[in-house]
Amino acid sequence: MSRLAQYAAFLGIALMACASDPVAGAPDSAPVETGPATEAALGERMNANTVTVVTGTPGGTYFRVGAEFAFVLDDGDRLRILPILGKGAGENAYDIRFLKGVDLGFVRTDTLDQLRQDKRLKNIEQQIHYIAKLFNDEMHIIAPKSVRTISDLAGKRISFDVKGSGTDYSGRAMFRELGVAVEGINVDQPTALEMLRNGEIEAVVSVAAKPVAFIASFDPGERFHFVAAPYPDTMNEAYVPATLTRNDYPKFVGDEAVETVAVGTVLGVYNSPKGSPRYEKLVRFVDAFFGKFDKFLAPPRHPKWREVNLAASVKGWRRFRPAQEWLDRHKEQEAEAQPDLDRFFQSQPQRPAGKDEIYQAYLKWRQERPSLRSTLPH
Repeated sequence: MSRLAQYAAFLGIALMACASDPVAGAPDSAPVETGPATEAALGERMNANTVTVVTGTPGGTYFRVGAEFAFVLDDGDRLRILPILGKGAGENAYDIRFLKGVDLGFVRTDTLDQLRQDKRLKNIEQQIHYIAKLFNDEMHIIAPKSVRTISDLAGKRISFDVKGSGTDYSGRAMFRELGVAVEGINVDQPTALEMLRNGEIEAVVSVAAKPVAFIASFDPGERFHFVAAPYPDTMNEAYVPATLTRNDYPKFVGDEAVETVAVGTVLGVYNSPKGSPRYEKLVRFVDAFFGKFDKFLAPPRHPKWREVNLAASVKGWRRFRPAQEWLDRHKEQEAEAQPDLDRFFQSQPQRPAGKDEIYQAYLKWRQERPSLRSTLPH
């Protein structure tokens, strides 16, 4: 694939977002809505326009990303995003499936494998779909420097966060895939770090999107470090190789990156019947999330948003119908916008190096060319 084609592939989803960008489209001429006339009507309206998303524990990446959904997508009385504290990906899947008040949640590409092991659950692939694959969650292993390799942890007592968390399932599964049997316990991460300092456990494991706040704020001093977990060729395809770098954790990592493994995060959703009130508000969520996705790429949003490709498929999962329909509708718009991409790259004396720089340069170029507003998809 040519470099131009690679740039175009990256910007494709961003160009889809231009369909709802006021710079690209016509002025917002929606009629001004009047408020509900009664208390009952107010309650109905609030419930019809509120989408809940179960996240993770405080200090984790899911918790922050859930808050950013609210910051970016809240739209007065038309759409409200209500993040809910959760235990993490493992328990989130049960919340999506069974709790009436939960619409969305952060789960992982290996979550369906986890649920299939629960014999109480039937046809789970029909019940939980995904809206988009988001980013990867890396495994972090914090241990004393006397632990040189992951094999040194065999038989040792280590923490996998609270029971039901994403780390509880994915972390244990990763250790099994790596062939290292340990004595796992479940305690919250702040408590686990204190137990590590006191020598009560040998390591703390966290499977979360880097940089993780509670890890970044932990001072390893001369005692602790990240233990590498090199990716083996025999590992389950749900997991991928990854690294932890100095940019991610300057207190932990030197010039040489630390090898580890990662698992993908998915925005999961209960497969509500088409035409139901819940389905209709999720359609509005999809339109807002996909249509405003470019706003997640700018600071101070979490850097992990820059890894997201909304059109990426997830093996073994079914995409929620409104999300697939949105992508199908905008394929034609993306194709129509391709000539503008060509003109943009031809106008650059020096092509920007990084994805964020490319995207920001394209936005600036588009805003400086008012004539484009009539040619971009509306």
